[in-house]
Formats: sequence, C-alpha cells, structure tokens
Amino acid sequence: MSVVARKKIAIFDWINYGLLSLISLICLAPFLYVFSVSFTDPDVYIPLQFNLFPQKWSLSAYSYILSTGSFINALKSTTFITIVGTALNLIVSFSMAYALTKKALPGRNAMMGFIIFTLVFNAGIVPSYLLVKQLGLLNSYWALIWPVLTSAWSLIIIKSFLESMPSELEDAARIDGCSDIGVFLRIVIPLSMPAIATFTLFFAVAHWNTYFNAVIYLSDTKKWTLQVLVKSLVIDSDNAGMAGASGDEKSIPQETIRMASIVLAMLPILVVYPFLQKHFAKGVMLGSVKG
Repeated sequence: MSVVARKKIAIFDWINYGLLSLISLICLAPFLYVFSVSFTDPDVYIPLQFNLFPQKWSLSAYSYILSTGSFINALKSTTFITIVGTALNLIVSFSMAYALTKKALPGRNAMMGFIIFTLVFNAGIVPSYLLVKQLGLLNSYWALIWPVLTSAWSLIIIKSFLESMPSELEDAARIDGCSDIGVFLRIVIPLSMPAIATFTLFFAVAHWNTYFNAVIYLSDTKKWTLQVLVKSLVIDSDNAGMAGASGDEKSIPQETIRMASIVLAMLPILVVYPFLQKHFAKGVMLGSVKG
C-alpha cells in the first residue's frame, strides 16, 4: 500500500472518529442536563439554562424525594418485581428451553409451533386484561410477573444455545448415574453462565422499566412502580403522590425534583450494567453457531 493511500485511510478514520464523537456528545447532552439540574442548588437554579455541571451542588432534591413515602413504596414495588420476576423468568425459560431440546419429548414439535406462532400473533390488550382479571391478579404485583414469565424469543435463543452444547457431556453424566434433573443442574446450568448472565440483565431491565402493564393492572397508587411514579412527575406534573415528605418542597423547584427522580430510577441499572457488559459479546452470539 502506498504512502498516499495510507494517508487517505488515516484521514478517513479521523473523520469517522470525529463524527462518532460528535454524535455521542449529542446523545449524551440530555443525560448531562438531567444530571446537572438534579444536583443544582434551588437558590441558583435558572429554568431552561443548560450547564454541564451545577453552578452550586446540592442534594436537596434527592433528600426530598427519598423522604417521601411514595418513592420508597415505588422503589420497594419495583425491586420486588425485578428480583422475583427475573428469578422466575430464568427458571421457566431455561428449564422449558432445555426440555424442548429433547427430541423424545412428547408433543415437542406442536409446542415449538405454538411458540413460533406467538412471534407473529398475540391475543392483544383486552383478552390479556380479561385473563388477568379472571385469575384474580388485578392490583397485584403478580399481574406484572405471571403473564411475562417467558417469551418466544427468549425460548428460541436459549434453546439454540443449549443445543450447541456437546451431547457427549450429558451422556457421560448419565453413565455416572446422574438423572435428567441432575444433568440439568450440574452440567447444563454451569456451562450456561454466559447465557444466564445475559438474560438476567435482559429480564431485569424489562421488569425494572415496567410501565404499561403497571398502568393497566395496578389501580392502587401505593403499588405504583418507579416508572409510573416518574411519569406522573415528569409528564403529568403531579406531585400529589409525593406527599409525606419533610415539608420543604416549596423551596425546591419542580424541575429539579423531576430530574432527580429520573436519575434515581436509572441509577440501579447503570450500576449493574458494567458488571455484566462483558457477557454481551457472548450474548449476541447465543445460538448462532452450532456443531
């Protein structure tokens, strides 16, 4: 390759890096605004003024939000739904996907057909609501967990991943006296840790961001999830649900309260994500290679 060609490639690379950096900064700007406003002292806050960093730092908005009963209730609700829902998602998805990998399973092809069918067609909102109502789950946390125990997409991806494992490992375990459950718990699960870590994050983020189902199925404001509470603050400008605080909310601009609530809602996922990020490269390739 000639020197001129190398210089052209280098210039092209620098242009790409510059454009990508600019786009990244543009995407980062709203998050910087939210972060800056949430930590801005009420005495120096100026509406609609963008600052990369607060002119004067203050935790008054966070202290106010964390002192309200509504936020604590929403945090407890979301935490319960996320932990329990994610655990049940993993148990149901991996156990069902493992069973579907066995060609000797009665009705295996019919079950796979029904699963694939749901990728194209679904019952809709009204039938789902009526089903939840008939099961007596309305205004219950379980209405946000049981209907989404697994999904067709998750089952197909996990099934493909499990099928890529060497069958000789299971045969050897059975020769040593392992039952089917023993093979699943002692062989399949340990070898599936990259997939488990990836889907743990997928399921946890989905449950943490639960909004639509919570609006439909939960009528008690004390059982609201974080996303519903944040929506009522940011969009509806409704601070009635933040009652029970220390009483100094009048001195705090509503905008700082809204931005602080957004930061608190995002923070747990942002903290967990870096620890599981390394599994995403493997997660993207789940089930894509066989043999």
